[in-house]
Amino acid sequence: MVKLSTLLDQIDTGTVLLPEFQRGYVWNRDQVRGLMRSMYLGHPVGSLLMWETSDSELSARGADPGSGPYLMLLDGQQRITSLYGVIKGSAPAFFDGDPKAFTGLYFNVASGDFAFYMPSKMAGDPRWVNVTELFSKGPIHYLAPFAADPDAATEYLERLNRLHQVTVREFHQEKITGSENRIDEVVDIFNRVNSGGTKLSKGDLALARVCAQWPDARRVMRRAIDRWQERGYRFSLDWLLRATTAVAVGRAQFESLNKVTAREFESALERTIAHTDTFLEAVSGRLGLDHDRVLKSRSSLAVAVRLLELNGGRFDDRAHRDRVLYWYMHSALWARYSATTETTLQRDYDTAAQSGVDGLITALERSRNGSLAVRPDDFEGTQGGRFYPLLYVLVRTQGARDLGTGLELNAQALGAGSPLIRRALFSTELLRGHGGRADAIANFCFLTQDGGGAAAHQEPHEYLGAVEAALPGALASQWIPNDPELWRPERYSDFLAARRELLAGAARSFLEELREGTAQEDPADLAPLTVTAERSLDPRAMQIGELVESLREAGYAEPELDTVISDPVTGRVIAEAEAFWPDGLQRGQGKPVVLELDPEQADLPRLQELGYEVFTSADSLRGFVERLGREPFGVPVPEAGEEPHAEEEPEEPVPAGPETVDFGKAMLGLYEKAKQDAGYTASAFLGMLSELGPLGTARRLLHAPAVSDGFANLWERGRLDLTVEALVLRPEFAPLFTEEELGRARGRLEQFGYRFLGE
Repeated sequence: MVKLSTLLDQIDTGTVLLPEFQRGYVWNRDQVRGLMRSMYLGHPVGSLLMWETSDSELSARGADPGSGPYLMLLDGQQRITSLYGVIKGSAPAFFDGDPKAFTGLYFNVASGDFAFYMPSKMAGDPRWVNVTELFSKGPIHYLAPFAADPDAATEYLERLNRLHQVTVREFHQEKITGSENRIDEVVDIFNRVNSGGTKLSKGDLALARVCAQWPDARRVMRRAIDRWQERGYRFSLDWLLRATTAVAVGRAQFESLNKVTAREFESALERTIAHTDTFLEAVSGRLGLDHDRVLKSRSSLAVAVRLLELNGGRFDDRAHRDRVLYWYMHSALWARYSATTETTLQRDYDTAAQSGVDGLITALERSRNGSLAVRPDDFEGTQGGRFYPLLYVLVRTQGARDLGTGLELNAQALGAGSPLIRRALFSTELLRGHGGRADAIANFCFLTQDGGGAAAHQEPHEYLGAVEAALPGALASQWIPNDPELWRPERYSDFLAARRELLAGAARSFLEELREGTAQEDPADLAPLTVTAERSLDPRAMQIGELVESLREAGYAEPELDTVISDPVTGRVIAEAEAFWPDGLQRGQGKPVVLELDPEQADLPRLQELGYEVFTSADSLRGFVERLGREPFGVPVPEAGEEPHAEEEPEEPVPAGPETVDFGKAMLGLYEKAKQDAGYTASAFLGMLSELGPLGTARRLLHAPAVSDGFANLWERGRLDLTVEALVLRPEFAPLFTEEELGRARGRLEQFGYRFLGE
């Protein structure tokens, strides 16, 4: 048995270390809160597994192993790291993760609840105590505000003392001892102990062996990954290790590193980082693929790095560079490595060694029945599809012009710090009742900030003609069909078909130019741009954004957004997911997670067969996450309430117009204010917006008090019914509603004494 306080001191003195093969910290805020609650209540929280060794050659995080025995923490990293962070107020020396998961935890002396800091809920309330400060200042410090109520002060002191005493809690500690234990055997023990947790991948095992010889390997790799992330590109340790394996030995399997010495690996890693920089400069400067959302296929990048290694780390000339980029674009577009990745990678590594990029192009053509031609139907997907980056490439490289100013969409025209804005020509609101998705690839155009405002409240048939009259050729520069009959929502499908034809033609021309090296002159490097999506009235996009942000704040992994998921056996696309966590919601824990809001367009049985956790609504995923984080430590999860039903059917929404658009923006503004002021994310409200539109949602609330009360219970619950009724009565919006509905709104406001979140 070992006291927690002793264990924390041993971490500070470097007696307890973390083996280099361990992954980083992956817990989230709910798990930290649940652990502290269990510690406070005296509930069991599990034992620890230590490896006692005197091997000074082992690679560890936290300190350099010195002489004499020390302890490697094999099982219990997440728990001990969380307790150290909360109690000490900083991360331990071996920490690798997001410290927000354990900073800002508060304890309510009246209720015994734990929660992370929320200003609207805790500011100025002495009952909420900063847990980290409690461990440094002691319980007495927090009693002064309750001096006038001795009974409460006594009760609160007892609770504070109980929490403060968790540092003397004893953990059962098992040890692996004996000098005969090799790292491979210990790693095997670790994997068996963690069979339900953070099990090591082949890449982790390979990196553990590398770090045993070269302790700084992970640190050097992390430094490169962090630098690329600052440029807008996300790479994993597994990817960098795979690329380094390709450079070192020309093999796709991690096991090939077993015979590579530490010095050979260090040299190969240095070259891999340099080759990756070279290729990213070409991808960004020539194609404009300057951020992670449009840089697809990390496996293709590994092959490109191998090509550069075989060619001395450089391109022969501009034409050679363009052919490599041609191969890269097509390998990404056709998902070359979505099935049997290692087998296909090895085949292409060998092809690259034998016949260079021309051989790779030939192999790719052969896999596509002799043709790499881009067809119009290839642009049929959504922003998550493989061909969205090709639209972005065309905009960046083919002189696309702003529809408001006529200026070319480049860094010079945008100016310092100004983003390129992606906009749907036909909005979700406009398409309601006409079918079709607003996030179709062929529905997007790109604008400057100055160019997006003039037509903000107009439909395409109202402003595209004016654009063409004022700025001849601007529509053609973004491949927008110049046929006014196609600019109406009832012709949306025909508009998409016509624009896909134009996009496919432009893509074939540009890609062929890359292959043939026929650019008349070497274009100037494209400067990186920041791209933002225009703020949309699409509640589904809002829901996804809110969900991802809340998960990020809670300490869960960052998902891939709007991404294609392919069958690993056949390469067939089986989903275009709104969000995808390929390594689980927490890195290395649990199954891959898919959020697919259009289940009818995905192969759900195949996704489930492949072992993915699939969710078809943001609410279902949110509920899963709550249970995932709380159940292990016994934190009660509120039961989901029954869905209320409307007492009367609301009228059909009024067709979209400027007033409707403004009303929708005001609804979303109130939602954001409720989230900020009351700390409440009203996902059900967003779901109604998605289903009914802003006016339909308002009518549902007005006509169905059961629904309204289900959202509401006034100010302190942070719900939205009263704010909606206040909106309905605003003079500019009142004409959108009937006299009966206006009367209902007045009655509701009077009933609750005019207490609502905002205007």
